[in-house]
Amino acid sequence: MEDERKNGAYGTPQKYDPTFKGPIYNRGCTDVICCVFLLLAIVGYVAVGIIAWTHGDPRKVIYPTDSRGEFCGQKGTKNENKPYLFYFNIVKCASPLVLLEFQCPTPQICVEKCPDRYLTYLNARSSRDFEYYKQFCVPGFKDNKGVAEVLRDGDCPAVLIPSKPLARRCFPAIHAHKGVLMVGNETTYEDGHGSRKNITDLVEGAKKANGVLEARQLAMRIFEDYTVSWYWIIIGLVIAMAMSLLFIILLRFLAGIMVWVMIIMVILVLGYGIFHCYMEYSRLRGEAGSDVSLVDLGFQTDFRVYLHLRQTWLAFMIILSILEVIIILLLIFLRKRILIAIALIKEASRAVGYVMCSLLYPLVTFFLLCLCIAYWASTAVFLSTSNEAVYKIFDDSSCSLTAKTCNPETFPSSNESRLCPNARCQFAFYGGESGYHRALLGLQIFNAFMFFWLANFVLALGQVTLAGAFASYYWALRKPDDLPAFPLFSAFGRALRYHTGSLAFGALILAIVQIIRVILEYLDQRLKAAENKFAKCLMTCLKCCFWCLEKFIKFLNRNAYIMIAIYGTNFCTSARNAFFLLMRNIIRVAVLDKVTDFLFLLGKLLIVGSVGILAFFFFTHRIRIVQDTAPPLNYYWVPILTVIVGSYLIAHGFFSVYGMCVDTLFLCFCE
Repeated sequence: MEDERKNGAYGTPQKYDPTFKGPIYNRGCTDVICCVFLLLAIVGYVAVGIIAWTHGDPRKVIYPTDSRGEFCGQKGTKNENKPYLFYFNIVKCASPLVLLEFQCPTPQICVEKCPDRYLTYLNARSSRDFEYYKQFCVPGFKDNKGVAEVLRDGDCPAVLIPSKPLARRCFPAIHAHKGVLMVGNETTYEDGHGSRKNITDLVEGAKKANGVLEARQLAMRIFEDYTVSWYWIIIGLVIAMAMSLLFIILLRFLAGIMVWVMIIMVILVLGYGIFHCYMEYSRLRGEAGSDVSLVDLGFQTDFRVYLHLRQTWLAFMIILSILEVIIILLLIFLRKRILIAIALIKEASRAVGYVMCSLLYPLVTFFLLCLCIAYWASTAVFLSTSNEAVYKIFDDSSCSLTAKTCNPETFPSSNESRLCPNARCQFAFYGGESGYHRALLGLQIFNAFMFFWLANFVLALGQVTLAGAFASYYWALRKPDDLPAFPLFSAFGRALRYHTGSLAFGALILAIVQIIRVILEYLDQRLKAAENKFAKCLMTCLKCCFWCLEKFIKFLNRNAYIMIAIYGTNFCTSARNAFFLLMRNIIRVAVLDKVTDFLFLLGKLLIVGSVGILAFFFFTHRIRIVQDTAPPLNYYWVPILTVIVGSYLIAHGFFSVYGMCVDTLFLCFCE
């Protein structure tokens, strides 16, 4: 490897130029074709959004639909005061949770409230509960038919079961009237014809529905906790922000100490591990059964059994000893490169101090990503709800016309109705057979692809902007006199004016790989039920390869963007130069990467742990000074977890800027 680098296998090193003073200002536009493609793609994306918003109807997601395709609970309609969907015979649906996505072959109507009592049509007709029962019959029902005709025509349900609303649908409760829906294997009820039907699936579905109801109650309590603790959560996040900034400042003075303390601690921990393994190995000498080999013992589900074998501790001791020797040898041979990494980390802290506004740039990236996510999500919803109502023939008998499409307005007088007297034409699902409806899957894939492309473009824009600002700092001989007045804004302007095409090129390559990974995940889900082991193995290998490819492209793009920010070259040239530069300094790259990874991990653990512990003591009323200030909560872990997750995201945002600064200074140093 060293010989290849010396012989120029990875390109010729950059010659020293005493007149070079940082990012080139006199530069030209790069990768213009990709810029044009991006603009055309954005125009097409906007057109897709307009088409989706024209044909889509998000009400189909919010409101349930009855057998006539009408929405329940929508304002301005005749069902405005009927927000819940009631199923005549929910047993046919197998599981109530399936109803959230598919229609069942049973009449469905919109009702004001779900049934709260157990009644059969036969019993209710001859009692004063019949007026209550009629509200669960089809609209316009008139009691001028016999029992058999009413049940045959699907005018009324055969039985009412106490139900609870879930997602605006009436699902049976587990405990019904007089134990009718007792949890068991053969729980039954009697319908209007006197026949008995097994409803084990109904009971299982009701149990799941009640579990979701309990989850909704939990969500309400969590929401209450947020309403009384939100300002304390914000205070905790502000503390995390201040600690992140303080940690970056302290790295200027403590980076060397922290790195060497870390190395010494690792060596000491491994040394103690070797000592402990030796002591356990000696203690088990002569103990009965301790000399049994691992091969003779075989695999045991209780792993504690292995700790009673001398051979286990001997293996641990050998592994730890090898690691100890490797670390010591690496420390001896790489000590100079470790010193370079420490110097770069210190210099990066100074650079961030001179370009303090760079710490706020992640907010710009976050805002732009939110716009991308919002547009993608809204377009996806409108596309998925732009289907038309499809009506099909449903019949309990063996009618040959079952599942065929029909028109509910003309069906009663059609030939199909005469051929199948018991058939009903009711709403089945949303779909369509036009060219637009056949293209919906392709439009959804295009929507996902454009989301990946634009999101990667936003991230690339942030990386080039930060790299340009920090490169201006590195090449300034007299700091801060030689720095531009607004280095971050200057770098942002150069990136948009000259290198939109290059950023689009890098983002396009990454988006193609990501959309392929999404397609592979989709195919993997479809193949899970298959028994073809070769297909499963091939799919696993493809997923692994494309995951590695995505990681490599992200790494290469990041360094290519730094070269673009410095020299203003196109994407391919910058990627090649960055790759060759990294390969000529591969050992320095590895050392710097691991050292910075450790410092960032240490910083995140320190910030998240400190803020999390403070939040725990505060919200559990264990700090006497502010004991009465903490709000009463249903679950104290709700604000604590929120503070912990928020603190991690804040620390990650600060350290992402710092990491970009380290990488930029490193490439400038290697140049």
